[in-house]
Amino acid sequence: MRKTFLLLFCTILGMFVNAQKMPVSYDFGEKYKDRYRYSNLVAIEEDDSGGYILVRSYYQGLILKPKGYLIEKYNSDLQLVSEYNYKLKGLDFVNGFLKNGQLHLLFLNYNPLKGEYEYWAHSSPTIAFNFKEKKLLSIASAEVSDPVGKNYYNRDFSRGFTTAILFNEDKTGFVISTHHKKGKSNKHMIHMFDTALNKKFEYDFSDEIEEKNYAFENVAFSPDLQTAYIVGKAYFKKRRFRVDERKFQYELIKVSQYGSQTQSFVDPGKYPEALYPVVNKGKLICVGFYSDRKDNRYNGIAYFDVAPNSLTIQSQIYNPFSQQFMDDKFGREEDKDIKNLVFKGVEVTDEQEIFFNAEEYFVTSGLETTGAGQRIKIERYHHNDIVSVKLDANGNMEWARNINKTEVTQGDGAYASYSSYCKNGNTYFFICTAAENPQLINNERLIFKQGFSRNRNMFMISLDQNGVMDYEKIIDQQEARLPLMVSKPLKDEMDDKMLFYAKRGGRKQLVKVDFK
Repeated sequence: MRKTFLLLFCTILGMFVNAQKMPVSYDFGEKYKDRYRYSNLVAIEEDDSGGYILVRSYYQGLILKPKGYLIEKYNSDLQLVSEYNYKLKGLDFVNGFLKNGQLHLLFLNYNPLKGEYEYWAHSSPTIAFNFKEKKLLSIASAEVSDPVGKNYYNRDFSRGFTTAILFNEDKTGFVISTHHKKGKSNKHMIHMFDTALNKKFEYDFSDEIEEKNYAFENVAFSPDLQTAYIVGKAYFKKRRFRVDERKFQYELIKVSQYGSQTQSFVDPGKYPEALYPVVNKGKLICVGFYSDRKDNRYNGIAYFDVAPNSLTIQSQIYNPFSQQFMDDKFGREEDKDIKNLVFKGVEVTDEQEIFFNAEEYFVTSGLETTGAGQRIKIERYHHNDIVSVKLDANGNMEWARNINKTEVTQGDGAYASYSSYCKNGNTYFFICTAAENPQLINNERLIFKQGFSRNRNMFMISLDQNGVMDYEKIIDQQEARLPLMVSKPLKDEMDDKMLFYAKRGGRKQLVKVDFK
């Protein structure tokens, strides 16, 4: 009896010791066969019936080419209900979203007969798929290579035509920027749409580009969608620069059907970078990073409180990175740089606290030899360290933490990078790695490395309200036999859950993570 009691006690104690400490549970959907081995996830949304809709562009042929879009419908139990194959080729996909029971796929197409670029929306109800086409706008131009190509650090304005489409954080609307240059003609237009594809206004921005070219990066909208606040880099055209000057500056542009206003962020010895606009409860905030010199090696967090009507800067704060942050990233080494940070998410609490995170992202290229002896150029996309920051309601930095991570991919970036979720003042990060545990460096720094196994463990990293870090492996690779597209989840903040798509070759499934 005593032995039985002791065994039971040890078993219960072991359960508590090994109990999952992260406040989540997870469910696996059934594995399904999939005929499209080569595809990219372009949209994942919740439908009006509590189920889910996923859209994938798929590729076929000896030389892989896009052939169409597979639309999958799942119910709330993660069961595949139906599939619809929208066969479509020859158009360049730019974005997709689901609103009010309508699935919208946005494309950019070049019409050689008319000599113009055309933005098209292909829309269908999700109850019974029946796509209708609608032309959103057209721009006369000669055809150029990669007109929508996005480069975070260098923009090429010499091609004759460039365009960008920007959504706000909540996807309530979007702007399309088109810049066409031919000879002495230099036209830059801004078009504003809601997500029912109604044009709210268009504005001729051409007068503002006499001295500068604009590369727009992020956007926020007024609640009535009548005003757009766009942040971008303004590149000077004909100005001489000192050695310590940058050839561009960050600017905030307020655009409506009635006109535009511009506010530049210029301070001696301070260089704002990667600014992000936030409209919340009547306030307009721009947050981002800054450098003490002209390159993109960051020294801290920049905060600007801007008047929504006049764009006057009411207050500004430069928060240098703390020693704790530098120890997170570099240990005790000196003379190291933080650079190439790209925004991944911004959350504003009811108390007006701001949580945001970014990722160290850059692209490298090299030559590889094929089996036929040819040398081809290969681009590699690096998704490295995560930076997470908390600002109080006045813009003062409460903490900044660095999560060490190294990932590189040549193919689908959905399997790399990370996703995040904020709940009750805590921030949670999801990353996938083949490593069983993070590597401990100098007994003080954790680093998550990519690993080489085909399967992936899912780790969850938490930062509490004081920036204290913890982590746990929540899904083992033996359980998750298919790799998860960790950077393209569906976040359902109403029901506190996240949905991930898992796929490899001819097998696929859904994985749901619920917050307790």
